[in-house]
Amino acid sequence: MGAVAALVRSTFLVNAVYADSARDHGLTAQQGQLLCVLMAQPYGMSELGAMLGLAKSSLTGLVDRTERNGLVERRPDPQDSRAVRVALTRRGGVLAEEFYAETCRRVGELAAGLAAAEQETLAGLLGRVVLDNKVPAVFLEPDEGAAGGRGR
Repeated sequence: MGAVAALVRSTFLVNAVYADSARDHGLTAQQGQLLCVLMAQPYGMSELGAMLGLAKSSLTGLVDRTERNGLVERRPDPQDSRAVRVALTRRGGVLAEEFYAETCRRVGELAAGLAAAEQETLAGLLGRVVLDNKVPAVFLEPDEGAAGGRGR
């Protein structure tokens, strides 16, 4: 299999695992992404839109639905009185950590058939592709997962 087919097919594979994990936690895949992004810190709407690749109206709907579920809240932006920052609620932080840990476990299992050295090679190559293409940090490294955004 060539690099293009392998990358595209692995995207479908990871997306399916991610969606299954989200569903098992009562989330949509996009809500899961939102919670994972917010684990690091609260973000403004324009920052979230850029990170998640969503238009303003789509992002507003996503935040509205997630807020109605008590998982995120809008807070005034201390730098701009006209803007808001989206943050995890305490409940959202707990769910985000559970979802994140389970999703890391499930995605990690995808490469379980590879030897440790092969896993390191795979991580190095994929890491270069991600960094070379300036992919936003929508999913933290497993050891960074519980960074700054929880318990708010």
